Amino acid sequence: MAQPGRLVVIADGCDTEAASICDMIPPVGPIKPLPPTLESLMHPWLATRTTEFDSSGIRKVFDLASQMKDPINLSIGQPDFPVPDAVKQAAIRAIQADKNGYSVTQGITELQQRLQADIDQSLGHSDRRVVVTSGTSGALVLAMLALIDPGDEVICFDPFFVMYPTLSAMVGGKAVFVDTHPSFRIDPEKVAKAITPRTKLILLNSPCNPTGVVADASEIQALAELAVKHNIALLSDEIYRNFCYDGQLPSPTKWNDQTIVMDGFSKTYGVTGWRLGFIHGPTPIIDKITMMQQYTFVCAPHPFQWAALAALDTDMSSHIRQYHARRDRMVAGLNDAGYQVVHPDGAFYVFPQVPPEYESGTEFVTQAIAKGLLVIPGKIFSQRDSHFRISYAASNDTIERGIEVLKALRGAKT
Repeated sequence: MAQPGRLVVIADGCDTEAASICDMIPPVGPIKPLPPTLESLMHPWLATRTTEFDSSGIRKVFDLASQMKDPINLSIGQPDFPVPDAVKQAAIRAIQADKNGYSVTQGITELQQRLQADIDQSLGHSDRRVVVTSGTSGALVLAMLALIDPGDEVICFDPFFVMYPTLSAMVGGKAVFVDTHPSFRIDPEKVAKAITPRTKLILLNSPCNPTGVVADASEIQALAELAVKHNIALLSDEIYRNFCYDGQLPSPTKWNDQTIVMDGFSKTYGVTGWRLGFIHGPTPIIDKITMMQQYTFVCAPHPFQWAALAALDTDMSSHIRQYHARRDRMVAGLNDAGYQVVHPDGAFYVFPQVPPEYESGTEFVTQAIAKGLLVIPGKIFSQRDSHFRISYAASNDTIERGIEVLKALRGAKT
């Protein structure tokens, strides 16, 4: 089990070298043998799987931003508001009370019981347990390790969160992409056609990173029922659950009580560096995920688990309203400039189509960076290179500056 723990570090690693946009695109797909010329360049101790991916293109933009003077940074999906004082003080009290050693693997009793009570009240499932994890990404790693055997197929919706196909390959699986362009809606018929005897898992992310689209109840119900029909695991990534601006988030747990759900504290409370998540689902699955955590991450950061208890009693509605307003301003600015945008209902992302005067998202983003605007090329999240991602988790001033550059880029090339 030591090797998966090491792989987690590689997946989250940041390349400190400022890379070109072309270098930002991570390869996806099944692991293939290296050509002899590349094999000879590898350190002899490295496993072949390490050649299947590079540092996340998002992280490379993050590194690039650190080297630029006053960039207009609309690239990183990280809340810009400060952590609420009550949450910070709870973390400080825990540290000062010497709650700095290991916790039990499944999470401190107080937090686990509170999460379990909230989940039971919300869903009412008779056989559903929860484990506190080292971030939502940690929950995803553990779920993939627990569920996917070599050769298993994992259905991902394109556009996808960047980790999905890479982690599928890392555990020996194969990502199978179901295209959702141009509307970014889930077509159950396309999903049904993608299912084979090797299909093991469907990955759902709603609200979606990178599009901001929230799947509606009819899409979710059809997907949930399809998973039941074919006895396929359904993993619902709900880290942006609280960032739904135009209605409540429909969860597949309503129609499929075997759904596995990932959630966490990072986005809602602005604690992305604390690495606090949780995952809940059928008891046999969660028991094995807990065991996987024991031999990899060991536990979530102990003092911050106590802060998470305070977070659950902290009202974040004013921050959500601010992001709602930022969403509206960003979308209005893009529409005024003539960009084609699918309306984002949640998260804090917009995924506009590249204007027709540009050949690709890569070319467009290259021009944007030349003007000091950091956005992410869509090819990082897709098999297409036709869009780019904006994060409006930024100040109003940064958003306004970004809109001005986007307007200039719209007419800069003829």
